[in-house]
Amino acid sequence: MSSSSFSSTSAKKLKIGIIGFGPFAHFLAITMIKQGHSVSATSRSDYSQLSRSMGISFFRDMESFIQSEQDVFLISTSIPSLSEVVNSIPFSCLKRPTLFADVLSVKEHPRDILLKAVPEESDVLCTHPMFGPESGKDGWKDLTFVYDRVRIRDETISSAFLHIFQSEGCKMLEMSCEEHDKLAARSQFLTHTIGRILSEMEIESTSIDTKGFQKLVELKESTTKDSFYLFSGLFVHNRFAHQQMENLEHALTKVKQKLVSKMNQELGPHVTKN
Repeated sequence: MSSSSFSSTSAKKLKIGIIGFGPFAHFLAITMIKQGHSVSATSRSDYSQLSRSMGISFFRDMESFIQSEQDVFLISTSIPSLSEVVNSIPFSCLKRPTLFADVLSVKEHPRDILLKAVPEESDVLCTHPMFGPESGKDGWKDLTFVYDRVRIRDETISSAFLHIFQSEGCKMLEMSCEEHDKLAARSQFLTHTIGRILSEMEIESTSIDTKGFQKLVELKESTTKDSFYLFSGLFVHNRFAHQQMENLEHALTKVKQKLVSKMNQELGPHVTKN
C-alpha cells in the first residue's frame, strides 16, 4: 500500500484499546495520544495510576474493556504469554467488527493464534515496529515498521492505524509473516543470541579496548536489558530461529577446527590442548 493511501485517512482519529500495557505499549501510546487518538488499556498488572497520568482509561475487567467499542484492539503482550492472553479475551462481547493488531517481535505465531481466535467478521493486522523506547526516543523517522495485512476488510481503519507510523516518518515495509520471521531469525534473533553468549562469558570493558570490542560490550548490555523469558520467545516461537541456532553452533565448531588445524601446522600436533 502506498504512502498516499495512508495519507488519505490521516484525518481519522481512532479509538485504540491496548491489551498489555507494559513499557513498549506505554512508549507507543505517547505518540498515539500526541496524534489525537483516544487510547485505553488493560493489563494483568495494575497500570491505572500511570494511565490516569497520561489521560488513558484503564480497565481492570477484560469483558468491560472488550465491550468498550474500540476501532482497534492492539495486542502488546510478551511472546510467551500471547496464547494465554488471547484465550482470555471474551470475543463474544464484541459489539461490532473490530481490527485486531499486534506488535510482537515474531509474526507467524500471533498470526496463527489471532486467525484461530478472532471472529471471522473482524480484521487481523500483524505488525512489528523494528524499534523501541531506546532507539525511538528521539523520534521514529527512518525506523522500520513491518506489517502484514493478514485479513482486512475495513480499509479505512487499517490504513488509519498504519498512518500512525507512516506520519512519524517510519520506513513502511509490507511483507508476509513468514518472510518476516525468516529475516528476523537471521538478524534480530542472531543479534540477541550473540549478546547472550557474551553475557555468559562475562565480558567487561578493559583498559585496552578496541572499537570493535567496545561494540561487543554494548551489544551484551543492550541485549540483556530484557529478561531471558522474553528472549526465549524469539527462539521458541520462530521456527526459523531453530536452524539459525544450529548454524551458529556449526560455524563456531568450524572456526575452532580451522584454528586448531593451523596451530598443529605451525606448532605440531604434540602441543597440549587446554
